[in-house]
Amino acid sequence: MKLLTLNCHSWQEENQLDKIQYLAKTIKEKSYDVIALQEVSQLIAGDKIAGTIKKDNYLTILLNELKVLGVTNYDYMWDFSHIGFDKYEEGLAILTKHRIEEKSSFYISLSDDPANWKTRKIVGVKIRYNNEYISFYSCHLGWWGDEEEPFPKQVDNLLANVTRDGTFYLMGDFNNSASVKAEGYDYLLSKGLYDTYELAIDKDSGTTVEGKITGWDTNKQDLRIDYIFTNKQTLVNKSNVIFNNVNKPIISDHFGIDVESIE
Repeated sequence: MKLLTLNCHSWQEENQLDKIQYLAKTIKEKSYDVIALQEVSQLIAGDKIAGTIKKDNYLTILLNELKVLGVTNYDYMWDFSHIGFDKYEEGLAILTKHRIEEKSSFYISLSDDPANWKTRKIVGVKIRYNNEYISFYSCHLGWWGDEEEPFPKQVDNLLANVTRDGTFYLMGDFNNSASVKAEGYDYLLSKGLYDTYELAIDKDSGTTVEGKITGWDTNKQDLRIDYIFTNKQTLVNKSNVIFNNVNKPIISDHFGIDVESIE
């Protein structure tokens, strides 16, 4: 099973359309089973085309680019979390080439006000893979030490809402560095989660952020803050950073995580 997670930083990138096209080409090449995307935005003033999804939605453009490449077998889910940069509806998405059996969407933040940029929502899907139901969640959490939106409470709310009757994967931007002890990363592991990076037979540095980005305005370090967690000690063949100018060109302020499990 092949997985990808990426914080898209959508519509904040130079040459954004070129980068979406490159992501589409990579998806065709890699043929991922499940893709989790964060910061998947659309203009508030955009024209609706399907439900709440609008014509300029990053996901809409990506799906169109995949169609141009002859890739039409991805089902998807998108939902809106909060307003970003005063003009975007920022959301999360999951794409999968397997039939979606169930969809879910829920808040994990104390706030459910879309005007509050700290509001956090999760989207999830359940698929059937090798005769087993597996659930996947696209996650974008806040920061450790935020008194207004405590990170432990967000994790607790997340785990209270995920499907507990089988294997699940939490994929995304958790905004907590693996190198900082006794904070967010350790809190996640204390809940019985396994980091697929640590489980992987073949892995690289795991760095997904270099230097200053939005939300890490004073950062000068290499960070591992994007993850794919699971609730079972799965056999993982590889976990590699992608879109980092070593393994394919950069397309966002975050690098992606490309994981292949042995199932």
